[in-house]
Amino acid sequence: MRETEGESAKITAEVTPSLDLIFDLLSNRRRRYTLYFLHDQPDGVATIDEVTEAVVALQSGDSDAGSEHAQTAMDPGPGPSAGPDSEIHANADCSSDLEQRRLRVRTELQHTHLPKLEDAGVLEHDQRSETVRYWTQPSLEEWLEHAQHKELS
Repeated sequence: MRETEGESAKITAEVTPSLDLIFDLLSNRRRRYTLYFLHDQPDGVATIDEVTEAVVALQSGDSDAGSEHAQTAMDPGPGPSAGPDSEIHANADCSSDLEQRRLRVRTELQHTHLPKLEDAGVLEHDQRSETVRYWTQPSLEEWLEHAQHKELS
């Protein structure tokens, strides 16, 4: 519980990660996106689904991610099959592709990135409740904020 209104409920981790570990954690785009999202949460807590959606959304904003997907949805191709039915199929394909992307991201987060961040003491992953709690790391946040500014601005 917060003692006063407006006070941050984020909890600071007890161990400061080394600079090598910080750069290793930030070397992967999905880990960075996860950390950007969790850092922006008022209490540092989110569900796996929320983290997955945030990572997928940030990747969709990348110039290389999703551009091919968007092109195929806009251009159903030449010929008689380019009618309303082909547009429905293209939208269904996009929806299917998005669900597959979400599943891949979620699986990679759960099996690779969240355990690595947890081992580093940056977050706590509760598999039973499917939640993640970010532990404030001032030395990590200095570089995280710089990376976020450079990458997403």
